[in-house]
Amino acid sequence: MFHREGQKIILFSFIIIGASVLLAHFFIDIAWLKLVVQLLGLIVLIIILQFFRNPKRVAIKTFNEILAPVDGKVVVIEEVFEKEFFKDKRKQVSIFMSPVNVHVTRYPASGSITFSKYHPGKYLVAWHPKSSEENERTTVVIKTPKFGEILYRQIAGALARRIVNYAEKGESVQQGDDAGFIKFGSRVDLFLPLDCQINVKLNQKVKGAETCIATFVDPNEKDEITY
Repeated sequence: MFHREGQKIILFSFIIIGASVLLAHFFIDIAWLKLVVQLLGLIVLIIILQFFRNPKRVAIKTFNEILAPVDGKVVVIEEVFEKEFFKDKRKQVSIFMSPVNVHVTRYPASGSITFSKYHPGKYLVAWHPKSSEENERTTVVIKTPKFGEILYRQIAGALARRIVNYAEKGESVQQGDDAGFIKFGSRVDLFLPLDCQINVKLNQKVKGAETCIATFVDPNEKDEITY
């Protein structure tokens, strides 16, 4: 129900907020002030619980599709030059996560990890054009049977101060499995081959391990690729 990265924070919050509610009950004589303090504590606890929620998602695994790695809204679909790993042109799909979205990162495809690197950096707002190059981030590359190598990048936002990445070079991963977590608002970029078909649109809401972001296209079956 709740992600393991939030267990300590949730426990600490229960203790602090529980103590605050009890102290307010016994030491605040003004009824309305006591109620306000207790309600604020309850609201803060609910916010923390909803942020670290981890709904069970069972991905229908397929080598022919790239699934959304996170919940959120598609904010970028464009052809770009990927500088860090591929050093060539790729299709980029970026998903922005607000603080109310589920922040679990899931593997978008099955395969083997060929690259995994953490980059310290700034905390620009996640939709800033330079955030993918200057913010704190991790870059992970998965070698897949159909798409070849694909790259996803976890990017910290203005509120996010910690990225958790479970991907380790050399390990095999399964589509839809837990790949990490980004705390308090952020974004994830996908860099995909030019010959794949993008199946989402700008501003579309997506769900991690459920929404199909891209489909493999057999060059022998389709001559023209469109976004």
